[in-house]
Amino acid sequence: MGTLAITGCGLVTGVGLSASASCAAIRCAIDNFQETRFIDKGGEWIMGCEAPLEKPWRGRNKLIKMAASAISECLADRPGIDPENTPLLLCLPEQSRPGRLIDDDNQFFLDLQNELDMEFHVKSRVIAAGHVSLAIAFKHAGVFIDEPEIEQVMVAATDSLLVRDTLSHYEVSDRLLTSNNSNGFIPGEASAALVLESSSAVSGAHLCCLGLGFGVESSHVDSEEPLKAEGITTAIRESLQDAGCEMGDLDFRITDCAGEQYHFKEASLAQSRTLRTPKESFDIWHPADCVGEVGAAQGAIMIAMLRAACEKGYTLGSRMYAQLGNDDGKRSAMIFSWQTGDSDGQ
Repeated sequence: MGTLAITGCGLVTGVGLSASASCAAIRCAIDNFQETRFIDKGGEWIMGCEAPLEKPWRGRNKLIKMAASAISECLADRPGIDPENTPLLLCLPEQSRPGRLIDDDNQFFLDLQNELDMEFHVKSRVIAAGHVSLAIAFKHAGVFIDEPEIEQVMVAATDSLLVRDTLSHYEVSDRLLTSNNSNGFIPGEASAALVLESSSAVSGAHLCCLGLGFGVESSHVDSEEPLKAEGITTAIRESLQDAGCEMGDLDFRITDCAGEQYHFKEASLAQSRTLRTPKESFDIWHPADCVGEVGAAQGAIMIAMLRAACEKGYTLGSRMYAQLGNDDGKRSAMIFSWQTGDSDGQ
């Protein structure tokens, strides 16, 4: 995969209706966790992080409104893009997830285009793979951008876990934070969009993706096997090889951990197996602390956060990695670098 630059972004989250507002809130550790209209089995209101749109849209319609807003902001952030010449890779939740609001992915894509009043490149596609959708989209984008007629690719994601059937499923599985369970996540909803293009075609400072890796964890969160972290370890090693660096060369991490002990333990195990030389500090960021568990949109929010942090100068270094994982065991890792245009490339 060639080096991909992230040159535009847009966000709609529970803490902000734009990328700048959302990233500023996350930086300040501000959340919008409030009581939802759903009640847990203990008779208490379930806490959630709802995106406060201008009108009380619900369900599938709200997913479209959020996605359209994020994409519109992204296009404004990177002016001059012609949608008809730009593939849109739309990341959605897994088909198997209970309470999924989208019955027909292709129709959802068409309805989103109608909402935006624009059509994207004929090679646009839907990637319904939850958290790891983002990494899959980056892989596809790398192939597209190698084609002479495509200069940019847009990656967008939209999802909501604030759905009765979804919440019921996770509560029964003891995955949801409720009055009866402290080892769980707070559900949320969000949309995000990113513009990707070849790093060689971009001048000035920019965030770029240097490597991708994938793996499968047999002892996933719903299995009864002891956690081994082999899937994410494989993904990290593959991404490091792709980027031509070692874990010790990186400065910090960002993950999709949303509150469950399983995922933090997995991240710790993976670090111990891939970091060959001790580091004085190797911080880990997890934006879900502020926006909640937002499914397929989680990864794009993480990347938007990295871009904002690099632009504002509050990162812990210029090289970092992101890790993503699904309930079914699919794992992905991504290596990023902030390129300033200096001779050393850092």
